[in-house]
Amino acid sequence: MKNILVLGSGAREHTIADAFNQSKHTDKIFVMPGNDGIKKYYQTVPQEDFNGILDFVENNKIDLVFVGGEQLLSEGISDFLLSHNIKVIGPTKDAAQIESSKVFAKNLMQKYNIPTANSAIFNKTSSAISYLKGKKFPIVLKADGLAAGKGVIIASNFTEAELSIKEIMLDKKFGEAGSQIVIEDFLYGEEASIFAFCDGDNYVSTIFSQDHKRAFDEDKGLNTGGMGAFAPVDKFTKLKKQVDEQIFTPILSALKKENCSFSGVLYAGLMINNENISVIEFNCRLGDPETQVILPLLKNDFYELCTAISNKTIHNINLEWEDKYAVTVVLASKGYPESFEKGKQIYIDSSIEKKQDIKLYYAGVKDSKELNCLVNNGGRVISLTSLGISLIDAINSAYNNLKFIKSDILRFRHDIGKKGLQ
Repeated sequence: MKNILVLGSGAREHTIADAFNQSKHTDKIFVMPGNDGIKKYYQTVPQEDFNGILDFVENNKIDLVFVGGEQLLSEGISDFLLSHNIKVIGPTKDAAQIESSKVFAKNLMQKYNIPTANSAIFNKTSSAISYLKGKKFPIVLKADGLAAGKGVIIASNFTEAELSIKEIMLDKKFGEAGSQIVIEDFLYGEEASIFAFCDGDNYVSTIFSQDHKRAFDEDKGLNTGGMGAFAPVDKFTKLKKQVDEQIFTPILSALKKENCSFSGVLYAGLMINNENISVIEFNCRLGDPETQVILPLLKNDFYELCTAISNKTIHNINLEWEDKYAVTVVLASKGYPESFEKGKQIYIDSSIEKKQDIKLYYAGVKDSKELNCLVNNGGRVISLTSLGISLIDAINSAYNNLKFIKSDILRFRHDIGKKGLQ
């Protein structure tokens, strides 16, 4: 039986730990650093630096490390562990540039003719603002580096765009991530997400899911890391072969040609307008909150899937899916994605934990001994995932079960999944 270490602290990592827990091959599952909600189910351990992670892996006889988030990947954790003969799921630092640098990703897509929005790249504020004068609005502004899913701004007019460029490049709203900026034409259509499990040579792609990035109902408010998701997206199922042929096959081939073969999970964020498909972004890992609807529907043994990535045998895997729908609603702290209060009570009726086809995945939570309950400790706090035999059943079940979570600090969108009914 195998011991697993999942690196990360959010609802995505909770979902990944659950997927490993359902495998017939696994024994102990650790999450580093995890959170106090995950700690109810799995052993969590304090965050360590690279050497500390290696020591933990060796001391606890860890057979496989799964890297949840982009930060460690961009810093080279996979390279480090592989150099010590540790099995790890996650791309190298060079391959992780597909997410850690919007400039790298854009240049790669343009070089290899992968469909994406027209764009220009700037490292000077004045040049970026001058470029705006000849553009149509709305327009999309992207900080080059990692910004926790918040480094994208859609500006509806010149004044907004100018102000946003100054905030990104001069005021360093996203830190050094904004040293360079990508300005893109706005794409019309409907967004969708899809993952590919890759072994460096081959891949298998998943069903489609749909994230809801804006903070409020009807896609209003600021971009967030994601306020909810659903899967599958029936209207896009017929486009899967096209996505494989036009996007996954060429981008993975391109990465290999550029001497940064991709092994791990590649996320494609797409804009779909009829049968025209364009890449909005690539991520170098499983998405959050999409993971919370994709993995609960996956019938394959997750450890076997990861072993196929590690052993370069992914071409032997045929992904199988539950004949159900999944909806996840993210409960976030009021004020997110901007400033919010922490340490406010969250009361969860324990009966929800026993419900079939309902799952709570914990993110920004902390135990309060003083209040004898969980309190909020981050922007996105809990993902409530529901499975149903139809999309409307999954939606209704998710929202009906929110009543088991009581807090004055939490808010959520009321329209997750509705696009799938149209």
